[in-house]
Amino acid sequence: MLIVRRERPDDVLTVRAIQSAAFGRDGLEPMEARLLDALRADDGWLDRFSLVAELDGVVVGHNICTRAHVDGVPVLGLGPIGVRPDVQRAGVGVAMVHTMLGAADAADEPLVALLGSTDYYGRFGFVPSVDVGIVPPEPSWGPHFQVRTLAAHRPTITGTFVYAAPFTDVT
Repeated sequence: MLIVRRERPDDVLTVRAIQSAAFGRDGLEPMEARLLDALRADDGWLDRFSLVAELDGVVVGHNICTRAHVDGVPVLGLGPIGVRPDVQRAGVGVAMVHTMLGAADAADEPLVALLGSTDYYGRFGFVPSVDVGIVPPEPSWGPHFQVRTLAAHRPTITGTFVYAAPFTDVT
């Protein structure tokens, strides 16, 4: 059985290992693991938006939304999203994104933004950010920088998107 729930303190090491396994190549520590560490120490970290996926009682996935802004308006930035390689393409990522969007909507967040595949994230209602008047942090990201507006969204939320500081500090 697959469930998605909030991360608990005893999940921290497992979550980091999942992000490392999901993104690591050639034995190198991936940027996503370092980003996760930096986000945990940042003011943009929001405990309620750090979710894990459990498959038959074992944590196999993690995703996080952190505080971001669009011209000073608080919004959410989604990522990193990691799933253990041996269970990728089994619906874990889909369940985590759906749960995160529901949690963000229930918390009256106006939108969630991310950098990712338009084909993959389009199924969740994400659209290129420029379609709703939001400028990506990096113009070269083009349509891959996407937003999903939620019930609390207002059309006046326009301008440049800014992630939590670690997104620009970690390489």
